[in-house]
Amino acid sequence: MNVPQDDVAALQESTDALLAAVSRLDDASLTEPSGLPGWTRGHVLAHLARNADALVNVLEGRPMYASAEAREADIESGAPRPLAAQLDDLRATAERLSAAFARYEGERWEERVELRNGVTDRAGAIPFRRQVEVELHHVDLDAGRKPDDMPAAFTEALIGYLARRFSGNPDVPATELRTEDGRTWRTGRGAEAGGPEVTVTGAPGALAGWLAGRTDGTGLSAGPGALPVLPPL
Repeated sequence: MNVPQDDVAALQESTDALLAAVSRLDDASLTEPSGLPGWTRGHVLAHLARNADALVNVLEGRPMYASAEAREADIESGAPRPLAAQLDDLRATAERLSAAFARYEGERWEERVELRNGVTDRAGAIPFRRQVEVELHHVDLDAGRKPDDMPAAFTEALIGYLARRFSGNPDVPATELRTEDGRTWRTGRGAEAGGPEVTVTGAPGALAGWLAGRTDGTGLSAGPGALPVLPPL
């Protein structure tokens, strides 16, 4: 049985780092572009707050979002808020999610819960899924944090998580991901059969940033052939 107290603690550390970074911004900076096309920093923060509430819904057996349209409308309406309102919302929603985690114990973490688009997972996977949101969108704020700045244990877990996401994808060649110290993962089409069509090597942060679509693969080497083009997550 996996009782993810370490994952809950790691999420709290990532959330604290995000809140500290956001508190150093100002109202004007929230209207500036983020690293995500078409979104300001305010959009990123509004999304993070609403995602926390959506995961509370998941843990309490409700639909993650009322609808795709409602999700988009909530992000759009929340994006223009001033910094103080954004911070209050981020803190309050993080606390509500923490309270939802506290209501889970023992075998409840093994229950299946439903996310968006019919995707299901163990309740025990939700703390890590939320940490993925927090860490990647912290990078997306374009406020100084880079993939290399993400916690080492999280970065390694993220590589494995994203490798599984692309495993079996016919648009991704069979690929071996290799860190400079020799750790490896397999992904892409036919990832479990035969040898890889290409090996991609680099530092963990560079691998994670590329797999997550946050970098263009700078710092990675690939061969034989070119670095694969990954589809959007």
